[in-house]
Amino acid sequence: MSIPNLPELMLILFVVLLIFGAGKLPDVASSLGKSIKEFRTGLQVGEPANNDDKVDNSKEDVNA
Repeated sequence: MSIPNLPELMLILFVVLLIFGAGKLPDVASSLGKSIKEFRTGLQVGEPANNDDKVDNSKEDVNA
């Protein structure tokens, strides 16, 4: 899958304009930006603060 070229991007923008209309487009873009920001914040909050959750797979010396 490749990155869309300029004509393809213009076609996508035209279809989006037809679906949402020019007046509603800024609202849609704003809500999309807020959603992405919330998603990234949720990802950062969900990460563990330390590495205690990782399993230590190193072998211990049983003869010691």
